[in-house]
Amino acid sequence: MSGKRLLSTHSFPPVAKHFLHWAQNAPPTIHPSNPQSKARNPSILATGLIKSYFQNGQITEARILFDELPERDVVAWTSMIAGYTSCNENALAWNMFCDMVKNGDDPPNSYTMSSVLKACKGMKCLSCGGLAHGLAVKSGFLDGFVYVENALMDMYATCSVSMEDAYMVFSGIREKNAVSWTTLVTGYTHRGNGHRALQIFRQMLLEEAELNPYTISIVVRACTSIGSQIYGKQIHTAVIKHGFGTNLPVMNSVLDMYCRCGCLWEGERYFHEMSQKDLISWNTLISGYERSNSIESLVIFSKMELEGFSPNCFTFTSLVAACANLAALHCGQQVHGGIICRGLDGNSALANALIDMYAKCGNVTDSRKIFNDMPCKNLVSWTSMMIGYGAHGFGKQAVELFDEMVISGIIPDQIVFMAVLSACSHAGLVDQGLKYFNCMTDDYSIKPNQEIYGCVVDLLGRAGRVEEAYRLIRRMPFNADASVWGALLGACKAHNFPKLGILAAQRILDLEPNLVGTYVVLSNFYALEGKWGEFARTRKSMRDIGSKKEAGRSWIEIRNQVYSFVVGDKVGSHIQLVYQVMEVLILHMKEAGYLGDMDCLIHDTNDVT
Repeated sequence: MSGKRLLSTHSFPPVAKHFLHWAQNAPPTIHPSNPQSKARNPSILATGLIKSYFQNGQITEARILFDELPERDVVAWTSMIAGYTSCNENALAWNMFCDMVKNGDDPPNSYTMSSVLKACKGMKCLSCGGLAHGLAVKSGFLDGFVYVENALMDMYATCSVSMEDAYMVFSGIREKNAVSWTTLVTGYTHRGNGHRALQIFRQMLLEEAELNPYTISIVVRACTSIGSQIYGKQIHTAVIKHGFGTNLPVMNSVLDMYCRCGCLWEGERYFHEMSQKDLISWNTLISGYERSNSIESLVIFSKMELEGFSPNCFTFTSLVAACANLAALHCGQQVHGGIICRGLDGNSALANALIDMYAKCGNVTDSRKIFNDMPCKNLVSWTSMMIGYGAHGFGKQAVELFDEMVISGIIPDQIVFMAVLSACSHAGLVDQGLKYFNCMTDDYSIKPNQEIYGCVVDLLGRAGRVEEAYRLIRRMPFNADASVWGALLGACKAHNFPKLGILAAQRILDLEPNLVGTYVVLSNFYALEGKWGEFARTRKSMRDIGSKKEAGRSWIEIRNQVYSFVVGDKVGSHIQLVYQVMEVLILHMKEAGYLGDMDCLIHDTNDVT
């Protein structure tokens, strides 16, 4: 194809157009060592233009130009495969590779194999990757071509069931570079095997392999995945030792590690010591505090705005979650207003967070309004709305929403079934809940886990069907955990089943022997049965563990201020008013003829609820 035809039939970036104009008008280039050599092959110009098309996302134009080439060499084929891969059109890249192999005129080179292996990784297709692996072995591209070996290892790390194949490829690499080590560490980290990732990193240090910021960031993430602040601090020391202490992505990774490992004090101190900060730094700290100290996360957000940073979707997601944790409706509404002002209200993740926030603040109506206004609802949207209905006793609405979701074509998962079962439990819809429990296994082939069984035990227990709940526990295909036995214990306490209650409490203490609240309930059951010796021994065991039952805490937002309350609290400017209101409520209860259930408190002088 001539340069004139390229210019007349294709649109392309100005840089490429200038290049083709120059090439069209330039005299033929003769190599000094070969006066008989001809002008440069026009396909080189076309290949450069193909690359330009892909860089600008013009996939169709690149394919049209490739199809019009009268002669195609390995560079042209490889440019198409690499271009498709870079644009995430991995299936088209694989088809192009197959056409190249069938053509047979231009066999793949090492760069072709590297590109097609990346496409196999993108498709997550192990069979295609295996075929490419076989061709690479046959062509001798696994002997000295480290970038091909790295691409092969990355493909197996992504597509295989385990990391064995990837590690086998890694072991066969004669001269490993930083990419080789980093790929293996990344593979183990992404599969949740942080301990193995750290072992590989240690081996990397022992062999004095070259480190780069990406390797360090991945290793820090491995520490985060196992929640080890000890390893994290050691890696932090290595970061400083190897000169990466001022690299911003590495600093953000270290900050995230401290926050996720629960070391918020160290995290905030490190945040203030950072030589530079970006929005990711602020978002990381806000997110860290949202999980443990929601009020502080809102304070940090205010400081962030004073520093001139503008919040994005990730910032607002953490802020909305913080307001949900505090049940601070007025504050949540202000955050919602900020989302709308910045034009972010169309973000699905933010809309899901707002649904959850309004529901936790008691405003289910606004939750439903946001849900209805969402142009595209995903599984999280439906689940959040169902959980909101269930938490406020609107079981019927939750059931209707579940049926509507199924009709819309969305397939429920375990979390959805937990939401609808919990809603049925709180609303007393026992038969409806059991129907969903059965259809989960019969219609969707979802095996119930501990949480699902706990929901069904709670469903039956709340309805007074305590013995049926116990029979369900005995039929479970695995041993019940403390949460399942806890659901049964609560039912026994509510419906006065002391013998089953004693059994449930004993099972809980076998699994978690330091739960003081369980000792309290167990001793009360012994007292009701008249087993005073067992009562005394249980109380002694409770004293021996040296802890008290955690006091319950409540809070309420009034005029944009959050007030918290603890049983027996005598401190605070608002406490006197609280007790005055309590006296009025007690008076109303007596007038209404209500008699409190005091049986469970007769022998429970130390129980704080």
